[in-house]
Amino acid sequence: MSKEATVLFDVPGPRARARNRIVAVITTAVLLALFAALVWRFNEKGQFAGELWSPFTKWTVWDKLILPGLWNTLKAAAVAAVLALVFGVVFGLARLSDHWWIRVPAGVVVEFFRAIPLLILIFLAFFIPNKISPSIAESSFGTLQRVLVDNFFSLFGVQINAGTITVPAFAAVVFGLVMYNGSVLAEVVRAGVQSIPKGQSEAAYSVGLRKNGVLRLVLLPQAVTVMMPAIVSQLVVLLKDTALGFIIAYSELLSAGFREVPANFHNNKIQAGIVVAVIYIALNMSVSRLATWLEARSRRSRKTEARTMGGDMGAPPAPGMSAGGGAPIVPGSGYSGAQGAV
Repeated sequence: MSKEATVLFDVPGPRARARNRIVAVITTAVLLALFAALVWRFNEKGQFAGELWSPFTKWTVWDKLILPGLWNTLKAAAVAAVLALVFGVVFGLARLSDHWWIRVPAGVVVEFFRAIPLLILIFLAFFIPNKISPSIAESSFGTLQRVLVDNFFSLFGVQINAGTITVPAFAAVVFGLVMYNGSVLAEVVRAGVQSIPKGQSEAAYSVGLRKNGVLRLVLLPQAVTVMMPAIVSQLVVLLKDTALGFIIAYSELLSAGFREVPANFHNNKIQAGIVVAVIYIALNMSVSRLATWLEARSRRSRKTEARTMGGDMGAPPAPGMSAGGGAPIVPGSGYSGAQGAV
């Protein structure tokens, strides 16, 4: 560590370093004692019995329960992440529009879906279409409803039969994840673009770019680097929120590992919870590692660096002065300080 003081704190001296080491040793000892007490308690209750852990050594359990649940989790998370990013970029930039008839509706949509709990969104997507679709089918919008389901929503497994829409659990989970996390990402995009120095947009306007070009070519590429940590954090939240799908019987990782495995093997919920938690931790660490690599790569890219014009030449000369800092240039005389004195 450097011996110079930083902006946030002073470098600790010998006594402070000794005190920090003592606190670290005591904290580590307390945590180890708590962990040992937990292990002892588990052992006393027989939670380390082989019959409780043996199901996770059988390929049948992984092949029939855990891996299909993991695949459903990754599938829902991947589809929802892509759509949420698109939703966030579109509505985040829409909130920056100069036209009120674009900015205001976009703000209403973002604030509405950001304020509703994700679990309620999943419930609404799963139950409401089945209740209101028969009434819509009998109205003048019945043809539009069928066209939308057949040509778009059918991609997510949504079906319509005799005017009644059936929404599968996968589609309901994806809808809730997209609308909630997309609204949060829209605010991230808006804040990221607004965090770029104003001089960047002013310079872009000065060379003749319209606002669309300024956003697309200048501000958004630079904002990606600024937004990356927040985007990654929200994607990790999205991945974990797929676990809410078990409420509507979506067979994702939590449902398969924490509910179906204990029901078939000695009610080993603690063991199943530990295994599922380890899998979730591994997934989230992988996402974070990938994001760290992408952020480092984007910071090295020249396309996302904000450089000032003439940054390698120092400050521009004052009006009427030569670039070398010599005598002033006399207009019309053909003389400048760079020519030297007679």
